[in-house]
Amino acid sequence: MIKVAFIGAGRMASAMVRGLLKTGHFSPPEVGCTCGDDPTGPQLASSAGITYEPELKNLLQDSDVIVLACKPQQFNSLNAEIAALAKGQLIISILAGIPLARISSRFPEARNCVRAMPNTPGQIGAGISAYASGHTLDNHDEELVQVILGALGQVVATPEDQLDAVTAVSGSGPAYVFEFTAALAEAGVAAGLPPEIASRLARQTVTGAGLLLGQSVDTIEELRRQVTSPGGTTQAALEQFNEDRLRDVVRHAVLAAKQRSIELAQG
Repeated sequence: MIKVAFIGAGRMASAMVRGLLKTGHFSPPEVGCTCGDDPTGPQLASSAGITYEPELKNLLQDSDVIVLACKPQQFNSLNAEIAALAKGQLIISILAGIPLARISSRFPEARNCVRAMPNTPGQIGAGISAYASGHTLDNHDEELVQVILGALGQVVATPEDQLDAVTAVSGSGPAYVFEFTAALAEAGVAAGLPPEIASRLARQTVTGAGLLLGQSVDTIEELRRQVTSPGGTTQAALEQFNEDRLRDVVRHAVLAAKQRSIELAQG
């Protein structure tokens, strides 16, 4: 009997499915998926051992939770029968830019609707997802949300009016880290390193620093101070960052991303 039904079977849905099965909260027969006109659903079903069901009625007839994981632009084209089939179920949407008002309007008979913003490190279980609900979740549904989003990594609850900021910080944030890593590698080449060595050094430095940041009890500022000897090479670089107003650049980028998130939510 399918208890958790995924509408969409792309990378994030696949990561959630594998995380759920790995934790043992659900068994393969309790998880199902469908997809659009592409092979992702059958591929996910084959690799994870879950059920692929092209017919919504069969997929949702016994489910308790529906996870909307299709492309945001596919939201308006979802089969009209899904609203009736979702009666009494919990809806969890990971569709960027689709506000709770639109989700609730599409699923008026759902028992509750949740809007979540995960990020791409969730593909390896190292993500963080923020979520907001249409109305207060009861204990059972709160646990379901924590379990399902927790398959991607950490989970934090926020008011919906903060989700645009969440999108700008953690949703888009991995791209900022990748951009910085690319810049660091390019700078290494400019400093005289072969490209392949510069790339390897930059990637592992960012990866290692991230792991240290995640495991250390020290503040971010303290970790930075631990690398910075007075009058040394790191201080010279940080002074240049300060002169070039790196923190202003990052703030402006995050605010631009937040504004775009607001615009997308308004349609």
